[in-house]
Amino acid sequence: MTSSEQTPGDPRPTPPERPSPDECCHSGCHPCVFDLYQDALDRYEQQLRAWEARHAPGLQG
Repeated sequence: MTSSEQTPGDPRPTPPERPSPDECCHSGCHPCVFDLYQDALDRYEQQLRAWEARHAPGLQG
């Protein structure tokens, strides 16, 4: 199986959509939409590493 193939029931995680600059009000909100995006991006990267580990060639049993 190549890394580009999808496994039914275990799809590759999809990255979060980056907010557009006009979605931020620039008033110092906490959390800012960009803070929420960064949190989602961190979760995505962690999920992607785990997914890649599960689908690494040679580790399938």
